[in-house]
Amino acid sequence: MVLPAEVVAPVMVEVGRGHRLAVRRRGDGGVPLLLVHGFPCTGRIWSHNLIPLAEAGFDVVAADLRGYGDSDFAPDGFYDFNAFNTDLTGLLDALGWDKAVVAGHDLGAMIAIDMATRHPDRVERLVILDDSMPELDEAFTAAGIPAGRPKPAVYDYQRRQGLHADALVAELDTPERRRRYIGEFFGHRMWCPPDAFGEDDLAYLTEPYGDAARLRASFADYEVVMGARKLSAPEMTDRPVPHRTLVLVGADQVTLGEHIEEKCAIAFPAAVGPFWVKGAGHFMPWERPEIVNRAIASFCGDLLAA
Repeated sequence: MVLPAEVVAPVMVEVGRGHRLAVRRRGDGGVPLLLVHGFPCTGRIWSHNLIPLAEAGFDVVAADLRGYGDSDFAPDGFYDFNAFNTDLTGLLDALGWDKAVVAGHDLGAMIAIDMATRHPDRVERLVILDDSMPELDEAFTAAGIPAGRPKPAVYDYQRRQGLHADALVAELDTPERRRRYIGEFFGHRMWCPPDAFGEDDLAYLTEPYGDAARLRASFADYEVVMGARKLSAPEMTDRPVPHRTLVLVGADQVTLGEHIEEKCAIAFPAAVGPFWVKGAGHFMPWERPEIVNRAIASFCGDLLAA
């Protein structure tokens, strides 16, 4: 359950002309650290990380991506890696940061990977909090890594959100239904252990999705995945990432891929890990925040000391 002291209120920061992100920040003056959320989350998923990481010496920022939480919707209609990173590099500029350690989870991990390739000088180091990695099928095959098996039936949401987004939103025609739908990702869809989130947790985390427009915006990334939405620019997740990268993977989730260690060695040649975190599923920043916080501080110990 979120404690009142851990809830950091967002402020609106202009990251482009007339376009703002909702930003939660603690530790002004420390080592720049950008936390990037994924689906079905918002910046609220970092509630247990902001203050401890600031106390460790970071200037830590968690933004709601465009269209999510309290941020403005996309002014150009784009919800892809380039669009998200245009906002996030604009945020770095607004904060006066030349570069930052970038930690990403779920969609946020892929955005961070794209940022490291698209804007390599803006990324100090990477922290990946799941098994996300660049899409290197040819390199994986050449290394003798077998192709992955088809995704299980639990992935029905990807097809519906990516190909039938408007119809799905129309079905979820009340705030309660929309929030219950999002809450299912923290429960029976097996992304995490069944007792990881209590009722108060879910009430806090799903609250922004009571709004139909917010829910609809969150489906846009799945439309990109399914080829149903145009891109503002090609994705840049097709090559290894040379940056120093910490990889933590929650062991208790059905969404895990296969051959993670072998793929990670190719995708992140300067990786530390992957390390498996038992007792955590997909939502490690919330489920095991103490491990996440200590791991990031240890990984960046030299930066903090300097």
